Amino acid sequence: MTAAAATATATAPVATTGRATDLVPGVSARLHRIARLTSLTVLPSCVWRLLIALGIPMGWGPGSDLHHSHYPGPASLVLLLVCVLQEAAGLLALGLVQRWGEQVPRWLPVLGGRRIPPVVALVPAALGALAVTGITLLGAWVWNDTNAANPDAPTGFFGGLFALAYAPLLLWGPLLGVLTVAYRRRRRAHG
Repeated sequence: MTAAAATATATAPVATTGRATDLVPGVSARLHRIARLTSLTVLPSCVWRLLIALGIPMGWGPGSDLHHSHYPGPASLVLLLVCVLQEAAGLLALGLVQRWGEQVPRWLPVLGGRRIPPVVALVPAALGALAVTGITLLGAWVWNDTNAANPDAPTGFFGGLFALAYAPLLLWGPLLGVLTVAYRRRRRAHG
């Protein structure tokens, strides 16, 4: 290998999955890290819900629908569905920095390989960023009042654990907003 080839190889961008086909022009390593962090912000609250769905006591009192005596059972499926939907929405942030957010994966029948119009990703991402930011800020704002009014809400250790599990959601909307703006700029510049 020549010195020039070694230098070119050393300075080439590295794909997040290790495949060169995942590289997207104009996506920095910083944006990849933000996308991964964004997708992880939903995980702690999903773990909290899954523990409840399994019937593990998480501090909810007997008058609450989330009391462990109701789980596992049919209501566990609802919590599982909420987790699946929330995780799927969180993982969509990765599409704003990966090839599959700009081009339909080739393995999909009929549409595979087609370019995704930017508006198809921008509108849901922008609306999602605004909605999630508003919902989580409102939830954080009223949590103490809601908690104080509900004698069956978790307190003490479980109240703190609940807060730790849901606090990362406060980052979800703003980080998604950053990714959305970067996606728009990149698609405008690179097509």
